Amino acid sequence: MNSTVVADVAIAGAGIIGLSLAVELRQRGLSVMVLERGEAMSSASAAAAGMLAVNDPQNPAELMPLCVRSWQLYPSYLELIESLSGLRVSLRTHRTLQEMKSESNLNEFATAAEISQIAPGLNPTGHRFAWLDEGSVDPNDLRAALPAALRATGGKLLERTEVLRVKSAEGEVLVETRQGNVSAAMFVNCCGAWAGCEPWGGVPVEPVKGQMANVRSDPDRLRCVVRTPGVYLVPRGDGRVTLGATLERVGFDEVVHEDQVSGLIKAALRLLPEAIIPFPIDAWTGLRPGTPDGLPILGAAQRANCWHATGHYRDGILLAPVTARVMTQAMLGEVPDVPLTAFSPTRFKSK
Repeated sequence: MNSTVVADVAIAGAGIIGLSLAVELRQRGLSVMVLERGEAMSSASAAAAGMLAVNDPQNPAELMPLCVRSWQLYPSYLELIESLSGLRVSLRTHRTLQEMKSESNLNEFATAAEISQIAPGLNPTGHRFAWLDEGSVDPNDLRAALPAALRATGGKLLERTEVLRVKSAEGEVLVETRQGNVSAAMFVNCCGAWAGCEPWGGVPVEPVKGQMANVRSDPDRLRCVVRTPGVYLVPRGDGRVTLGATLERVGFDEVVHEDQVSGLIKAALRLLPEAIIPFPIDAWTGLRPGTPDGLPILGAAQRANCWHATGHYRDGILLAPVTARVMTQAMLGEVPDVPLTAFSPTRFKSK
């Protein structure tokens, strides 16, 4: 790309949010150009655990309508990505054991006999778990399938293409890069943890670092997600069990620290004592896009013809289908499936 390219929509950021939105827009017939400063699906989207944590008690109450609608959309979302890409993307688990407080209003907690049926390797001593009907996906499946799905629709994806400036005037947005410019009717900031930076900026998004690791276990010994306040375990069905995650507000630091990863592993071994720790330790970090109120930022920016779809914090994988749906509806002047008032950029000072 060494001259001005024309598209209906230019999207900055090729994580799961940006690519899912691009696929949805292509399904509605709009031409789309996605610009990614690095490689597609290489940051928080690839680093995530992949839990579809619809009923996570730590989620803000205002998030529930988005979570529920996205969970409803997930089967058709995965089916579409599979059909377009030709790659398998399936739910790896279908249930979650969530540690609950003793004063919980739930009528029943999971019994030891029930736990032994689906997680015989789990040591529940000292924990009170409840069953939740939630799934999980392996982000590596989506990492391979989503870029292929977008290209199959005819959408354009330009990797290693950093957006330098965004200019809005006279019914169009000019997006400038070193490789050339994109002239679009609309621009969407889907830059995750970098969404608050220039050249678009204006929204209070900050990176929240999470360190994670993999251990190994016989797949039949743990067939559900296990979530406690201190650590979660997400089995992949192939012997890998993903552990997470720390919550650190340390800017854009992506360094793995052995002591913190070791703490996660120790907490996990108390729950899954037969797990095997690989050598060298399989650990990594991701930068979640956090906001002051823990809610995503979805809607029109103050700058004409520009939009924000970011700030999904720990739920980017879960909320990708509904974000793609409601953002497309809002951008086309339709009534979104879920009201966006609570997620509007106007609740902050925005450009």
